[in-house]
Amino acid sequence: MNTIRVPLRDIEVHATVCGSGPWVTLAHALGASHAMWAPQVQALAARHTVLAYDIRGHGQSGVTPGPYSLEGLADDAQALLAHLGVARTHWVGLSLGGMIGQVLALRHPERLDRVVLADTNAVVPPTGQAMWTERAALARREGMQALVDGTLGRWFTPAFAARDPQTLEQVGAQIAATPAEGYAACCSAICGLNTLDRLPGLTHPALVMVGEQDHATPVALSRQIAQAWPGAQLVVLPDAAHLSNLEQPDAFNRELLRFLG
Repeated sequence: MNTIRVPLRDIEVHATVCGSGPWVTLAHALGASHAMWAPQVQALAARHTVLAYDIRGHGQSGVTPGPYSLEGLADDAQALLAHLGVARTHWVGLSLGGMIGQVLALRHPERLDRVVLADTNAVVPPTGQAMWTERAALARREGMQALVDGTLGRWFTPAFAARDPQTLEQVGAQIAATPAEGYAACCSAICGLNTLDRLPGLTHPALVMVGEQDHATPVALSRQIAQAWPGAQLVVLPDAAHLSNLEQPDAFNRELLRFLG
């Protein structure tokens, strides 16, 4: 696995590249990092060149003052792919990464091949915007440690939390290590999410996956995306909450590999 730092217009982006074959780009959840994709990188690398990167304000990528926008985050991804000479890539995005994938498909459709959206949303109503504004304020006021327990409670089922405390510890460390300004600035980006009415114009093959017990972005929201995106497939993963890729990695990987062919 090669670790790289790619200079963009105003930051450096941290990423890893491994494997060989058609490109697959992995975009993580808010408050996580590229490390959350470890089970998928291992499964994909035998047949694909896998790019996993830290979104602006996360992991080891640069942080700039907020607010951010989903358009700006999608342009970061476009610039990263252009710098690496990636003409086309499959996109796998979970939560925030799925929101970025939608905007990237709308702004730069020629860059993407197949699109996988996991545990994500296509529009944030005013009540949701207020919630994200409150979380951004909490991060700036008290630091990221204040958000760890609540986030883990939303991201995993109680049964998984009892069964695999090591994974929760690892993900909790990712949340705690996220720069507060990067998290808060991305909360602002999420507040601007409103792609649903434009999804019917897309032609990329799409797979929408969601944990059956995801209360952060419930199944109904994924069904809404799948109905709006022409020809999209919807897969509901049993016994999984928001980070379905970690809670049910075998089922997630099976559907992912099937879809990517």
